[in-house]
Amino acid sequence: MFHSNIIKLKVSDYPIQNGRIDKWIIEAFSLLNSSYQDDIKAKTPFSRTKIKELILSGNISIDGRINKNPSYKIDSDNIIVINLPKIKDYDLKAENIPIDIVFEDEHLLVVNKEPNFVVHPSPGHNSGTLVNAILYHCDGKLSGIGGIKRPGIVHRLDKDTSGLMLVAKTEIAHLSLSDMFKNHSIERNYQLLVWNVPDSNGLIDQPIGRSKFNRKKMAINLNGKKAVTHWTLLETFSNLVSLISCKLQTGRTHQIRVHMSSIGHSLIGDKIYGGLTKTNKKQNSIQKNIISKCKSFSRQALHSKTLTFQHPISKKQMHFDIDLPNDIKNLINSIK
Repeated sequence: MFHSNIIKLKVSDYPIQNGRIDKWIIEAFSLLNSSYQDDIKAKTPFSRTKIKELILSGNISIDGRINKNPSYKIDSDNIIVINLPKIKDYDLKAENIPIDIVFEDEHLLVVNKEPNFVVHPSPGHNSGTLVNAILYHCDGKLSGIGGIKRPGIVHRLDKDTSGLMLVAKTEIAHLSLSDMFKNHSIERNYQLLVWNVPDSNGLIDQPIGRSKFNRKKMAINLNGKKAVTHWTLLETFSNLVSLISCKLQTGRTHQIRVHMSSIGHSLIGDKIYGGLTKTNKKQNSIQKNIISKCKSFSRQALHSKTLTFQHPISKKQMHFDIDLPNDIKNLINSIK
């Protein structure tokens, strides 16, 4: 039985009639097939951690008595009542900032993020972000992430990176999508401009961690986390600049920027990991013009172009492809 913020479960109604209460609740909800199953799922993602939090906070009772023991053994004649805490408002201002919504349903958003747009608030930067914009756009339509009405940012793009981002609107979608990213089952492809001309395709399998020399930077680090990037050469310009596609097998901070820089093909406009590493000593006027235009490009030329994933609720295969933004297009046209 499901009423507002209270869920009442009779153990004898389910084939699993004993065991630990935390495990039982998770299994019970996986077996629900009534008409309100999706409604419950959209509002109450019963992960093991969530159930434990509810138990320890006194929000689950057995036969009218509050139980704070996650390993409590239940019996077939028990009645379990789950009291769901009221969803809290997010302590962040919703702001009417235009955003490009590529897809939206009650569970998630796919956003085409513009460059020079910070994704998540941080100390000293709590306005003008993508999260502020989504709070405004989804006014009253967020069911709560971690008990707070906020969008679930399951992956991030750097401020200066453009393109597709996936955002959860419900906690069950957030948990499911986070697991997909963790298991590398979401396919992401980027397009980028790099210095020089790499091989037609290749793979970089080098761990990434904090730089030993600058803690604000990432670097190839043998003690870092596994990172794998696949690249394919798409087009070259005067043997100085290349347009390539990168497919991420993992998702480490600054992964593409670090990996491409490590093999001598840093991104155009990357002020942290970039820079033209080598050129012919003799350059004609066309090459000099290309170098000048690329060095004046105001951001890293990196674009999240495609996203492919299984919808966390409907299980439908979803695919999105967004064109390069105007600034990268204009740079390409100017150096052809």
